[in-house]
Amino acid sequence: MRESIEPPLSLYVHLPWCISKCPYCDFNSHTAGNSAPKERYLKAVKIDLKLEAQRAAGRSLMSVFIGGGTPNFFSNSEIEQLIDLIAGEFSLQPDIEITMEVNPGTVEHGCMRNYATAGVNRLSLGAQSFNVESLRKLGRIHGPNEIYSSYEKAMAAGFDSINLDIMFALPGQNIDMAFRDVEQLVALEPAHISYYQLTLEPNTVFHNNPPADIPNGEESFIIQQQCHALMAANGYEQYEISAFAKFGFRCRHNLNYWTFGDYLAAGAGAHGKFTDNEGKIWRYTKPRHPLSYIEQVERRCIDNMEREVPIADIGFEFMLNALRLPEGFTASDYISRTGLSLDPLREGLELAQAKGMIEPIDRSGWRPTAFGLRFLNDLTAIFLV
Repeated sequence: MRESIEPPLSLYVHLPWCISKCPYCDFNSHTAGNSAPKERYLKAVKIDLKLEAQRAAGRSLMSVFIGGGTPNFFSNSEIEQLIDLIAGEFSLQPDIEITMEVNPGTVEHGCMRNYATAGVNRLSLGAQSFNVESLRKLGRIHGPNEIYSSYEKAMAAGFDSINLDIMFALPGQNIDMAFRDVEQLVALEPAHISYYQLTLEPNTVFHNNPPADIPNGEESFIIQQQCHALMAANGYEQYEISAFAKFGFRCRHNLNYWTFGDYLAAGAGAHGKFTDNEGKIWRYTKPRHPLSYIEQVERRCIDNMEREVPIADIGFEFMLNALRLPEGFTASDYISRTGLSLDPLREGLELAQAKGMIEPIDRSGWRPTAFGLRFLNDLTAIFLV
């Protein structure tokens, strides 16, 4: 019997333009410079948000994430308008987390205070590396000085919840270089760190023309182990495969993804997941290209490409997210987020445990082992039926 469920609800807003496209990036980002129809796009997003508020039907938002692209490609006043509209159209929880991504290479003087005044209470800075040559190879438009300057401006504006993105296994990077990156990172003492390995994603420049000097698998694993240990020694807890936080500063928005919560989507290419009143789970995606998105919104005829998630797929989708968490999940977590019995997963759980990839938690749940986290794709594949 399927139970009626109502998971926590978040909102993602996508602002798609960048000054330049990085060769490793597979996000829905576009370069348009001064020709980007920002005003027209923002009007479309406002209409889209009103439609998404109808979908929410009074359910309150626990978090908002403004991502891109480069959201600070838009002006301070445009960001403020966006947040004001969200506050006016949606019910917001009193302690709502509102995150905005910021590119260190495009931070204007005084904008950090404006973001805080507008309601942003968490920033995510795309640092990627502190090494000048690594940043050049990654196609970033900023240098180490811009990282430090952006971080200092954010701190001066009163932000205490700041994430820094850092990548490893970069072209030409050795173990010492990667370790030095993390040394410089933890010296800043950000509240949160996203630390992830460079991957060659399809439809990227790096995928079509792979750099010859990327560290091999063994070198990458050594980098990962040593740098994880350095972050742990400096007070950062790993609570997701690529996320580290000081106490009290876990990213609530991303945790809602990983624990199979619901999230609304506005903006070109944005993805959403929603549970209806009957307990059915739906996924949907907005038109990917900004102009197609704008035109469809203006006609009030958006092809959201909605699809119901088949019951047979829900268990795998839950596990695909939950197994990213070192703390794992409990049976009650699974039941409360899916409305389903855990029974169909038990064979996979027994097999994964026999392979040493998960371990039980006090008879009420399971968590991935270090071995399981290292070979996460193989672990999740066990539950793909």
